[in-house]
Amino acid sequence: MKSKAEPGNFRLLPMKKFFFWLLIFGINSLFAQPGSQPAIPKPSAAQLAWHEMEYYFFIHFGPNTFTGKEWGHGDEPEDIFNPSALDCRQWARIAKASGAKGIIITAKHHDGFCLWPSQYSRHTVRESKWKNGRGDVLKELSAACRDAGLKFGVYISPWDRNHPDYGTEKYNDVFVNMMKEIFTAYGPIWELWWDGANGEGPNGKRQVYDWHRFKQTVNSLSPHTIIFSDTGPHARWVGNEKGIAGLTNWNYLDTAGFTPGLGAPHTDTLNQGNINGKAWIPAECDVSIRPGWFYHSHEDEKVKKPEELFQLYLKSVGRGANLLLNIPPDTRGLIHEKDSAALIAFKKLRDQNFTNNLMAGAKASKFYHDAESPAGEVVDNNPATFQTLSVVDPNSSGNELLLFQFPQNISVNCIALEEAIQYGQSIKEFEVTFWQGQRVLDRIKGTTIGRKRIISFPTKEISSFSISVLDAKLKGSIREVAAYLLDEDLLEK
Repeated sequence: MKSKAEPGNFRLLPMKKFFFWLLIFGINSLFAQPGSQPAIPKPSAAQLAWHEMEYYFFIHFGPNTFTGKEWGHGDEPEDIFNPSALDCRQWARIAKASGAKGIIITAKHHDGFCLWPSQYSRHTVRESKWKNGRGDVLKELSAACRDAGLKFGVYISPWDRNHPDYGTEKYNDVFVNMMKEIFTAYGPIWELWWDGANGEGPNGKRQVYDWHRFKQTVNSLSPHTIIFSDTGPHARWVGNEKGIAGLTNWNYLDTAGFTPGLGAPHTDTLNQGNINGKAWIPAECDVSIRPGWFYHSHEDEKVKKPEELFQLYLKSVGRGANLLLNIPPDTRGLIHEKDSAALIAFKKLRDQNFTNNLMAGAKASKFYHDAESPAGEVVDNNPATFQTLSVVDPNSSGNELLLFQFPQNISVNCIALEEAIQYGQSIKEFEVTFWQGQRVLDRIKGTTIGRKRIISFPTKEISSFSISVLDAKLKGSIREVAAYLLDEDLLEK
């Protein structure tokens, strides 16, 4: 038996009855806004802004670029670092042209080499031949990002295979002082990336990292900086280096008793988050455009194709995470032509497939039993507006749903949903139902939505589709719904 809210039964209500239901709807909405529901973890303003970034560059650059290593030993001579034509503005131009919104650079990798002339190390650009020891990569890149309108971020590994104090309490002072240098000389720093690796230093000892002090230092210097590590506190590793978030991906994580590195939660947990986690720590998907993280000439023919990058976008941003794509400069200090070509083509694919939102001509409505009300908030491209949906009651003859009707049949193979995450993440399971006239063509179920959920499927010709929430922590809050017709070859594999 059909629910009264199914498309085949839509009819105009008598005006008095319509306005009665509209009044009740309005009163219920007033008292059921997500902000007034029981407390669940919510993102900070800085985290909300971070979610909107979606996609940005990782830059692995240092002695490894010139030695062919991935993890340097810390004993590489400083003179090995000598890019012949370093141009950070070229990096920024390519980032901008590819649609990336920021750049995070490896200011200090595990080898301990500093891309700025740190006062607290003798293994830096100052000791190299590059620019006769007067060069400063962080200075050049921070300026290039600022001029291009890109966010600037820094990766700094606490592991240091060169510093003589590593493995002693003195090194925690060194690391804190290095961070102070970076924040005071090159800020604002939008994201700080901590690698949890912890191996032996030059004296054969391992360091006991003072994570609490490290966090306090950053918070005092730049309280709005997003700190990334296995355990956040503001963004987390996704649990793999393939750039893929879990099909179920919660922005929540429990961190009590865990530390970055070997003390981190299991990779499966990092990939999916904790459904009832106590803190808002969303996932960031790091992956390299090449097999390695640093540039190696023998990988010039192994750069990921634009279609592969599109798949990574669907499996990261399309699952509610952010995509951190590594683009390693070559020994010239330039992004290689092969990488640049793939990035520009990747941008072209996104533009071609996600520019034409089919919802432009749709009638958006919210239904509850026989009551219909406009639902334009979910197709207005305004992140501040949304509609709430109660969980489907299997014993009810009519439930809340969002319905989208088109003036004529359309072909569609992709639906993108966004949750109003400023109120937290609530939706555990949802269902999209596709209609052709009064006939149900198909139903597709999904789990979490979060910042964005992109669902692709074989092309269907439909007259309408609906969205309902099957399970949620609280009311489901949908802020945006979009529909697209993607190139069939680009559907998620």
